[in-house]
Parts: sequence; C-alpha cells; structure tokens
Amino acid sequence: MKVNDRTADPLRDDKILWLTTVAANGQPKASPVWFLWTGGDELLVYSLDDTARVTNIEGNAKVAANLNSNAGGGSIVTMEGEARIVRDHPAAKDFPAYVEKYQAMLDEYGWTPEYFSKDYRVPILVTIDRVRAS
Repeated sequence: MKVNDRTADPLRDDKILWLTTVAANGQPKASPVWFLWTGGDELLVYSLDDTARVTNIEGNAKVAANLNSNAGGGSIVTMEGEARIVRDHPAAKDFPAYVEKYQAMLDEYGWTPEYFSKDYRVPILVTIDRVRAS
C-alpha cells in the first residue's frame, strides 16, 4: 500500500515524523523531524549537518518513518523507503510550502526561515516504498 486517501491527511497535517535510520553497526536510530509531504510518495526533511541521521543515510539509504498515533493508539501510519541527501535542493527558506507548514512553530521558537535554513541546511528526500495504516 502506498500513500492513499486514508494516509494523505496525516501526512499533510502532522508536524512531527519519527525518522529511523540505520547506523553502520546495524543499530536503528529514531529521531523526530519536521517534514513536508511533497505529494506522491516523497517526503522532504531538513537536517542539521553534523548528525547521525545524515551519516547513517549516507551509509545506508534504507529508512523507516512513522507518525504519532492518536490518544487511543489508533490512526497509526508507518512507512518504509529510501532516503537520499540532496545538497542542491532549495533551502527551507526558499521552499514556500515548508515555511508555511512550520511558520507558527518558527514563530514560537523565535526563528526566521533564514535562521532555520542556516542550521538545518541538509535536505533529505525520502521516497516511500511501503505504507501501513491502522
């Protein structure tokens, strides 16, 4: 199952995605990230440069991702796919849909899109191969 009507709303609306990468020793590492579902089967994440997440993806493109469930443990969306670092992708500040999605959170932290883009400068594109939802 790929992205469909049932999974499109949380992919569009949720603010936090748990992205799991795999270290060279095989240890999975999950981290919460801001993300944008760009439509189709692709997610966009911006990362700090000096993170295990970036190192892990450079060594092993296989990733898993999940969205938070509802309070009762339902509405679960999990995904599997491959990630790639795309350093020539536009910065977050130059990607209006990303800025629009996170503007309230940027304001809450006192960050501008330029400030965010300076620190979170590594674009990661995740191609979703499999989606499970309950």
